[in-house]
Amino acid sequence: MELDENLYEQIVTLCNEGDAHAEEGELDQAIRKYLTALNLVPVPKHVWEASTWIYTALGDAYFINEEYEFAKNNYFNALNCPDGISNPLILLNLGESLVECGEINRAKEYLLKAYMLEGYEIFSEEDEKYYELIKDSIKGV
Repeated sequence: MELDENLYEQIVTLCNEGDAHAEEGELDQAIRKYLTALNLVPVPKHVWEASTWIYTALGDAYFINEEYEFAKNNYFNALNCPDGISNPLILLNLGESLVECGEINRAKEYLLKAYMLEGYEIFSEEDEKYYELIKDSIKGV
């Protein structure tokens, strides 16, 4: 399904503004822009591709802001949107959020899924502690 062109443009503009705020470290402003964009997405939100990247952007902003519960919830939402379940970055970020929330066993599941899709490379710029959680599980794979 595709969004109306005008609506899509409004959403993209808001997300671009959110991205610009995020790059400047203005995370609260970024989150506001992303939430405004998400509010424009028709219900049910999980059927629209735009929701995948809006929820992911929200998760990223909340994670950087160390609001891990909010990050986790947004990554779970992204996971349930189009192509979310097969997106290794969403899986990785969800796993990292779960670690920070103290949900280690659940975290390992998503970190392993990310690894299975992308290999070690997906962990190359991440804190080593996330890979350390799963390295024993992947020996011999």
